[in-house]
Amino acid sequence: MAVALAAIAFAKASDVAQAAFQWLLAQSPWYALLVTPAMFALLAWSTTRGLETTRGSGIPQVIAALQLPEGWWRRNLSLKVALAKMLLTVSGLLGGASIGREGPTVHVGAALMHAIGRRFGFRNAVGDGSRQGALFLLAGGAAGIAAAFNTPLAGVVFAIEELSGTFEHHFSGTLLTAVIVGGVVSLGLLGNYAYFGNVATALPLGRGWLAVLACGAFCGLAGGVFSRLLLLATDARTRWLGPLRARHPVLLAVCCGVALAALGLAFGNGAFGTGYAQARGLLQGQATVGHEFGVVKFAANLVSYLAGIPGGLFSPALAVGAGLGHNLAPLLPGVAPTAVVLLGMCAYLTGVTQAPLTSAVISMELTDNSAMLLPILATVLIARGASSLVCHQPVYKALALRLLPMPTAIDAKEPRT
Repeated sequence: MAVALAAIAFAKASDVAQAAFQWLLAQSPWYALLVTPAMFALLAWSTTRGLETTRGSGIPQVIAALQLPEGWWRRNLSLKVALAKMLLTVSGLLGGASIGREGPTVHVGAALMHAIGRRFGFRNAVGDGSRQGALFLLAGGAAGIAAAFNTPLAGVVFAIEELSGTFEHHFSGTLLTAVIVGGVVSLGLLGNYAYFGNVATALPLGRGWLAVLACGAFCGLAGGVFSRLLLLATDARTRWLGPLRARHPVLLAVCCGVALAALGLAFGNGAFGTGYAQARGLLQGQATVGHEFGVVKFAANLVSYLAGIPGGLFSPALAVGAGLGHNLAPLLPGVAPTAVVLLGMCAYLTGVTQAPLTSAVISMELTDNSAMLLPILATVLIARGASSLVCHQPVYKALALRLLPMPTAIDAKEPRT
């Protein structure tokens, strides 16, 4: 219940913040050149004052926590960190940052469940190998993604595929209970809704399935390129960006804010915020953006994450995928454009996260469309393979590795990025 209520409050505050920034741009688009760099600077400065763990998505922190002692959890998954994560992410959206709230909601959900579980004595016991505390983290993260998107099944799959990378029989009860209760609270307060609305589209067998191959290969590869660039740009060993981030994080954030504002001035307001409205318009066949949207949003997401401010990747990644699918649709005559947009979304999200099952389930639940099940599954399979050609390690696990003292703690077979 606590996770669902926090997720709903987070969503409402994020919507208000984005609306306030759009109102400011309506007065004059040039305000972005002042507001966005200033907000980026403030957020970067804040995260150097004891709130370093609030940077980025929050999902890598949860993955890393499962491999670290509970002492690390109390510092990085505390209620103070959860509250700061929410406030700083909302502030980022108030400044026009191209970030999402879903990853941060996973961080907040895990922190809340950890605090509640610890209060009632559920901890990892060293003597008997009990992992009760870890189960609470996983359940909190799953409830967070389920409540953020109103996608209960996606929350379960996300916890298994992305957070834990495994499934244990005794874990299922804890996970399902958290997701069910969170889903019921969300349903009671917000009603039964699909995140992107009901998308009534289908992809008949035949030439239409060329869209599966095109979206899977192109959008999956694009997602892999994004993850590869993100990992390179945020690596402390990168020749000039690493030292600049270490010595002058606020200056780097200001530069990223200026770059984002310039993108918005040159190509329109789609560069700012989560991209939800633009992606929904493309899915509903009511495009409010041009064919440059996917590429612009790709760049906007990259500079926003490079700034080192709190914020997630899920919603902005779905927006990029929708934009790239919109670009591919004219090349596939006879195929419903909305179907291509949907496949582009799930393919690009798979390319970024390399979590095909999560991406497939999220895409179906977000659009309330089960008719696209087989095309979506085929698309994410191709996208996963295309992404791995350029990014050899899932982005969240690669970022989590940087938080661990030993590079082999998550997967000894994969090299550290």
